[in-house]
Amino acid sequence: MSNTATVSYKWGIKGRQPIIECKQNKRERQTVFGSYNYESGEITVNFANRGNTTSFKKHLKKVLDIYKQAPKIIMVLDNVRYHHAKRLKLWLAKITKLELFFLPPYSPGLNAVERAWWYMRKKITNNRYLMTLDERKKEFWKMFSHFQKPNEELKIVCEINY
Repeated sequence: MSNTATVSYKWGIKGRQPIIECKQNKRERQTVFGSYNYESGEITVNFANRGNTTSFKKHLKKVLDIYKQAPKIIMVLDNVRYHHAKRLKLWLAKITKLELFFLPPYSPGLNAVERAWWYMRKKITNNRYLMTLDERKKEFWKMFSHFQKPNEELKIVCEINY
C-alpha cells in the first residue's frame, strides 16, 4: 500500500482533462499481506514495513492462529522471492497442516486476493487524495474490517469463473 493516488477513469467535462491531486514528493509505502478464505469470503490482513521472509512468516503464523481448528490450510501464493526462502522452507517442514501452492509466474488473474486489492484500490486510492499513509490505512480498515468475518461481498469480488 502506498500513499500515492492512482489515476483511473472518471467523468469529466468534454475537452478538459480532470485534475487529480496526488502527493508525489515522498514515497510512503507499507507491505500488505492478505490471505483470502474461498469458503467464507473472509480475508486475513497484516501490515509490515517491508515484505520479507520474517514479515511473511509472521503473517503465516496469524493465519495458523485464526484457523487453528482447520485440519488443513492450503495457501495459494504468487512467486515473490521470499515465499521460497530456505529459512521459510525449514520452518514449514514442521508445520504439516499448512501447504503452499504456487501459481504460475506472471498470473495475477488466478490469485483471488489480487481481486481484493483491486477492489480496495478502486474504492480507496483511485482518484482520491489523502495527506498521509495513516489516513489511507484508516480508510483501508473502514472497508476491510467487515471482510474479516464471513461475507458475501468479498466472495463476489474474488470469484474466479473462467
